[in-house]
Amino acid sequence: METKAVAKKWKALCEQGKGLECINELYADSITSKEMPGMPNEVVSGKQNVWNKNKKWLDNVEEFHSSSISEPIVAGNHFTATMNFDITFKDSGRHKMEEVAVFEVKDGKIKNEQFFYSME
Repeated sequence: METKAVAKKWKALCEQGKGLECINELYADSITSKEMPGMPNEVVSGKQNVWNKNKKWLDNVEEFHSSSISEPIVAGNHFTATMNFDITFKDSGRHKMEEVAVFEVKDGKIKNEQFFYSME
């Protein structure tokens, strides 16, 4: 799958609330996921570990009030998108998040992901 097709499928699955299925289908076994410096799970490697990190995050969500994902921008084997969320977490209450996600695709799978965000 070319980068543009991976980006389109990533967006579709995320918008359908199928983030874990997205990892199963689109992520390389050797994926590396990077959060903001100092955040929990700052660097996580391996598909199962990234899946577990996302499952833990989703299990902590009490309610999604709103969410949006921009159309991905593709450049070579990378794509990026912005994401906006208004979420109530079980452990920390309601937060609004603005996030930029950057992905690297190799051999039709997401090999690296990195997130840049701010939270209110």
